[in-house]
Amino acid sequence: MALRLPDEIVAERVVPTVRAMLVVALDDRGLTQQAIADRLGISQAAVSNHLNGAVDRAAVIERHPETRATVERIADGFASGDLDDVDALAELLELVRRLEDRGPICELHEEAMPALAGLGCDLCVRGDDEVRRAEREALANVRGAARRLAATPAVAPMVPNVGTNLATALPGAEDATDVAAIPGRLIRMRGGIEVPADPEFGASEHVATVVLAAMAVDPDHRGAVNLALDDRLLEAARGRGVEPLEFDPAYEDRGERLRERFADRGDVPAVCYHAGDFGVEPICYVLGQDADDAVQRAIDLVEAAAE
Repeated sequence: MALRLPDEIVAERVVPTVRAMLVVALDDRGLTQQAIADRLGISQAAVSNHLNGAVDRAAVIERHPETRATVERIADGFASGDLDDVDALAELLELVRRLEDRGPICELHEEAMPALAGLGCDLCVRGDDEVRRAEREALANVRGAARRLAATPAVAPMVPNVGTNLATALPGAEDATDVAAIPGRLIRMRGGIEVPADPEFGASEHVATVVLAAMAVDPDHRGAVNLALDDRLLEAARGRGVEPLEFDPAYEDRGERLRERFADRGDVPAVCYHAGDFGVEPICYVLGQDADDAVQRAIDLVEAAAE
């Protein structure tokens, strides 16, 4: 197995791709091949090769909206004279940082070094020590909670057809990329629960939406797990003094509507659910301080329902 550093991926795949895109963008703006060469610090022959498509590009980098937006800003700035080399370099460095942070550079890195597949940037998180620690703790929390859930036989019948996921959000999470979950979801298999992969940030949509809505009302509620809706679960919750909150199953603006429901209630319920709709399976969400707390609550409810 070859050891590959992220910087190698940037040098071999990202830089040639972005440079080729810049050459084309500057050519579109009327710069001569020699002017493009002088500006980018390459030969005129290299510019010609880029324009002729002779240089391989990484499609996952080329089609990324962040890459396209950065190339357009730099090309506009160079063509107008409003952007100098230092500003352009700053733009490119920021682009690399964004694409490295659970982005397409990670995807290329996994292709070049398959042993990294499924780690979800657990080895390459960005930021200062406090941020790095928070990300590792969130990933570890989801990993441990998934194992606990899978090791509880009573939970398997409660896994919905669409699968179960569980999530822990970073403190101050703003969107789904700040929420750690299991890619592909946990599935019911041979009477048990299969955990298909290690947790990653951005691996959940629906559970992350619920968690983010909860955090908007109570920042300490950073975890959730989804189960199949079962009246016995709701009764078990009521038996513990928890009144489950029902919400509309429609996907459109679900996060905003959940935030409104939680705010109107005055707190974040330990259990919320929707009764399903055409093509939408009924689902119950159990919330907690993190994924491990939510899973423990879910296990307690499932075991109580089974009794």
